[in-house]
Amino acid sequence: MSLSALLRPAARVALRNSIRLSASTRAFNASAFRRHPGDGGLSNILSGGASPAVEIKTITQNGIQLGDGLLLTSASILLDGKVFLWNVPQKLWDGWTPEHFEIFDTVVPKPEILLLGTGERVEMLPPALRQYLSRVGVQVDVMSTRNACSTYNLLSEEGRRVAAALLPIKPRQWEGAPSLA
Repeated sequence: MSLSALLRPAARVALRNSIRLSASTRAFNASAFRRHPGDGGLSNILSGGASPAVEIKTITQNGIQLGDGLLLTSASILLDGKVFLWNVPQKLWDGWTPEHFEIFDTVVPKPEILLLGTGERVEMLPPALRQYLSRVGVQVDVMSTRNACSTYNLLSEEGRRVAAALLPIKPRQWEGAPSLA
C-alpha cells in the first residue's frame, strides 16, 4: 500500500475532526449574552440571581464600547454585572481620595480583584489609596485601560468575581456630573 493511500484516510479524519472542532469553538471573548427567551433582552436587577457579565467589545479614543453596543465615554466601574458612572477628578491622582473607591467598601461580596485602568499609560496608584483598598479587602492590579479591558474580559469569562475601574484613554468628565470641588 502506498504512502499517499494511507494519508488520504488520515487527512479525511483530520479534516472531519477540524470541522467538528471549528463548529464547537468560538472567537476569544465573544460569548453571547445569556438571556432567557421572552425577556426582551432585559435583566431584572431585583431578582437576586446572578447578573450577566458585562463584556467589553472594544476600546478607542472615543471610549469603551460594551458588547451590547453601549459606549462609555468617561470613567466607569464594572462590578457584579453592572456598569456605574464614576465621577473622578480630571487630573489623575490630583484630588483623589478614598471616597472615590467607597463602592468597593460597601459591595458584598467583594471582588477577588480590582483591575484599575489608568488610561493610555500605567500610572501607579498612590500608597494612601492602595492602603485604603487593601484595608477594605480588595486586591488591586494597576494597568493601562486597554490591558484592564482585556484582562477583565478574560477573568469574567472564567467566572471570576472581577471588577474594573476604568479611566478613558483621553481624560474627560461625564456630562452633567456634579462638581468635585
